[in-house]
Amino acid sequence: MEFTRLGNRAVLVVEGEDRIAFLQGLISNDITKVTPDHAIWAGFLTPQGRFQYDLFITALGDSLLIETDADRIEAFVKRLTIFKLRSKVSLRLAPELSVWAAWGSGVEAAFGLSLGVGNAAGFDGGTVTVDPRLAGAGLRLVLPQDRAVTSLKNKGLTEASFDRWDHLRLSLGLPDGSRDMEVDTNLLLELGFEELGGVDFKKGCYMGQENTTRSKHRKLIKRRLVQVNVQGETPPPGTPILWQGEDVGQMRSAIDGIGLALVRLEKLKDAKTGLTCGSSKLIPHKPDWAVFPEVE
Repeated sequence: MEFTRLGNRAVLVVEGEDRIAFLQGLISNDITKVTPDHAIWAGFLTPQGRFQYDLFITALGDSLLIETDADRIEAFVKRLTIFKLRSKVSLRLAPELSVWAAWGSGVEAAFGLSLGVGNAAGFDGGTVTVDPRLAGAGLRLVLPQDRAVTSLKNKGLTEASFDRWDHLRLSLGLPDGSRDMEVDTNLLLELGFEELGGVDFKKGCYMGQENTTRSKHRKLIKRRLVQVNVQGETPPPGTPILWQGEDVGQMRSAIDGIGLALVRLEKLKDAKTGLTCGSSKLIPHKPDWAVFPEVE
């Protein structure tokens, strides 16, 4: 069992009696599902239904803890503040809390959790959650920064590098915030939010809901985030992906020969023998959890 700090993520605390109603009209998932025993993953969109932030949301007492990109969290708070109006809600950045990942055989049992997506519990002044997207990704924890390492080691976990966790989540085809999901550009369903439980089509209206629902029912999704094996040097994020000279996608994050890329669906079957990206070759693969035309 191993753990590492996710230094690219930070925490926002939402408090006040209107916190549930306030967030319900803004995020893609059903905030009423969040309890001390259950967490969710959700998207925050533009009014046009384009991705802006991905959010892991847990409950701690009378507060909601929202985890998102650290380098964009202040802008996120400003964005939320626009919608507060007279709602009885307070928004507070929590630099005293840090985000951690833990993985390995039996890691959920070490914290008294059963292996089910979103299963959650309180732990040492914070929260611990089975990844609400995919149980195989292990745990996500929000903990007081000053004692997190000691607390995790006391559970029998060994500290590891961020790269080890990064390789695990890429091997599962899971995106990591704006590293993989292009802000103001991508649609949620291009990014796997439906299969990974990040969007609720029954909850009612939220910002960007109309275009998200339309893209599902009219089958408007033309691109998907897929796993790729990299043969050659790792291309930088944003590098165009080509198929016989035609631009068919864009590279996202990668490490040690494995990565994610956004690729046009119509080209995936044609690209079984590989795509080019810079000086490298990419072999695309559909993540096991995803639902779209397969690429072996």
